[in-house]
Amino acid sequence: MNPYTPDALPLKQLDYARLITPVGEANAKLAEYSGLLQGIINPAVMLSPLTQQEAVLSSKIEGTQATVEEVLEQEAGQHFEGRKSADIHEVRNYRKALLLSQQHLQAGRPISLSLLRQLHEILLDNVRGQDKSPGHFRRDQNWIGHAGCTLEQATFVPPNPLQLADHLQHWQEYLQHQDFDVLAQAAIVHAQFELLHPFKDGNGRIGRLLIPLFLYARQRLSSPMFYLSAYLESHREEYYQRLANISRHNDWSGWIQFFLEAITQQAHTNLLQVRRIMALYETTKNQIREITHTQHSPQLLDGIFDQPIFNAADFARRNQINKQTLQGLLRQLSQTQGPLSILRQGQGRTPTIYAFPQLLNICQGAPLPRQQEV
Repeated sequence: MNPYTPDALPLKQLDYARLITPVGEANAKLAEYSGLLQGIINPAVMLSPLTQQEAVLSSKIEGTQATVEEVLEQEAGQHFEGRKSADIHEVRNYRKALLLSQQHLQAGRPISLSLLRQLHEILLDNVRGQDKSPGHFRRDQNWIGHAGCTLEQATFVPPNPLQLADHLQHWQEYLQHQDFDVLAQAAIVHAQFELLHPFKDGNGRIGRLLIPLFLYARQRLSSPMFYLSAYLESHREEYYQRLANISRHNDWSGWIQFFLEAITQQAHTNLLQVRRIMALYETTKNQIREITHTQHSPQLLDGIFDQPIFNAADFARRNQINKQTLQGLLRQLSQTQGPLSILRQGQGRTPTIYAFPQLLNICQGAPLPRQQEV
């Protein structure tokens, strides 16, 4: 099989009549979601579990098996071994790359190839794939297929590495281009990156991470907190098939339509999820005030939303509350009517691990199926 020759961007031939309706629906639903985000004072704290969930689901598409709870439990002091520990490490690397990329854009810096290399280095730090040139674009021909297949048996062969630098430069220039629609352009940006397959490993995760960054950079999001991995993971087979149809049949319109449907449905799901989180935030704020009557109520509230599984020592340090004072407050909040539960009782030097189950239940809910507006 010969290496794939990517189409020049912007694309010349698309079925615009086919895309008019999904473009309108996706833009309307994403604008509604962005407007909701704009009304949240500190979305990075209140919606932190959505970022955790994205790191888990994007990594799950690539084969990791770890849950949001397991990642947070390990950070709170729970010990995991073997493959589980390695999977959790991969998820944490993805989350670190995701947060760094958001900070990069919020500081007014553009999406660039150097940013992608930096994120890739973080992604593969001390995990599976650490021998795959972290932080560097590939210099060898790679291919995709079943385990152990040869180049001739491959299902897809990305562009020749000798032409890769030029293709990447053109892709970077396209990021600044004003195409016919920003959301459709996000679909093209993501797919072209996956087809270039510029790294030896981690291309899928970097490509999915690009989606909210591009939409935020183009001011379609008030905060870069819109993640598609829940939808893509639940439609994984179609996701890969739609990408494959670009290289096999030049079906860009089919891919863009799928991507726009993903935005529409995920934005709808996110609206429901974020409204539930906002309602829980208000309820929990009142709970904490009524139970504790403490001046530390704001720190307690933001702390349990930012890290819904934690131990007291880490919580005290992150939220600047005296450890002795905090112990009494957590005891009150984990009683019958309180929002917290004890996940693991501490013994000796082993800390007690607390959980905020209502928030975890919202964010761990299965992705909603395709829905019809009523």
